[in-house]
Amino acid sequence: MRILVVEDEHKLAAAIKKGLHQEGFAVDLAYDGLEGFDLAVGEEYDLIILDLMLPGMEGITFCRKLREEEKIQTPILILTALGQTEDKVKGLNAGADDYLVKPFAFAELLARIRALTRRPKESLPTVLKAQDLVLDTVKNEVRRGGKIISLTKTEYALLEYLLRQKEKVVSKEQIIAHVWNYETDILPNTVEAFVGRLRKKFGRPEIIQTVRGFGYKIN
Repeated sequence: MRILVVEDEHKLAAAIKKGLHQEGFAVDLAYDGLEGFDLAVGEEYDLIILDLMLPGMEGITFCRKLREEEKIQTPILILTALGQTEDKVKGLNAGADDYLVKPFAFAELLARIRALTRRPKESLPTVLKAQDLVLDTVKNEVRRGGKIISLTKTEYALLEYLLRQKEKVVSKEQIIAHVWNYETDILPNTVEAFVGRLRKKFGRPEIIQTVRGFGYKIN
């Protein structure tokens, strides 16, 4: 899954990115509200982590414009030092989905992220299946025929994205946008290489189908 972090404290933003990357998320950073807003509108994210006190465009305005003007419903988790009830109410009324006060434990941030990404417009399942392949997003575990398959974080993220788009054809560009960070220079052959690695580990290449000229599909 791909997350946008909009936070002007560079050390905190870097720490969040490092922690989330270790958990298998693709993460983009923005250090002011205007840059973050442009990314939120121009790219496709599964979650936005947003500070309230931002240069350029503060968080409340960011939320309101994203919801009311751009009609974008990406889940938003507000991260801020403003912990008064009225501040929380302002953020939630502006369109945020959750609120976490600084300082915070990374484990709590991760739990809230997982809860929000399981609760979009349609409730997402935590267990994804294709034939005898099973991916459990709670255990972060992949099995085929009951046997555990060891995957790298990127392989896991790629497989999860394909399974969540089951029976749909997804292009290499869509895969790159969801699995890798915005600043990472990824070529279409990289996607081909990772798909090839997954097929080899599954021992059943037909699980991920190539739709020539369009992309890939899992049935």
